[in-house]
Amino acid sequence: MSTTSKLRRDLRRRREIEEANREKAHASPVEPHAELRDQQRTLLAGVVRRDGEWVLGMDGRIAGQTPSAARVLALIMQAAELHERQGTPVRLVYSDALKDAAHAEAKAEGKDFDQFKTELAASLKPKS
Repeated sequence: MSTTSKLRRDLRRRREIEEANREKAHASPVEPHAELRDQQRTLLAGVVRRDGEWVLGMDGRIAGQTPSAARVLALIMQAAELHERQGTPVRLVYSDALKDAAHAEAKAEGKDFDQFKTELAASLKPKS
């Protein structure tokens, strides 16, 4: 093998790797699906979908991620209820895609979404 053909082959491989890395960087867009805001429109919590996972963010940090749409929707609803109980009026807006996925997941477990949400809230309460 000549030196120039080896150089061309190595250059081609390097370009292929760089192109694959660029595609990976653009392959996982973040899709916003829910936001919880106070009266001053400050973002308190949000839900996005990234790489097939639902990601819950609160206070500017990732609070968790899960493949469960029902769980993440129930959690952000619970956060809204907590703010309301503490006297902070909030507005929760979420996408139809998140709602539909959450309700379908709860139905697959043989429950309606409200029942799923109630059971999750009960399981998260500290035991005394």
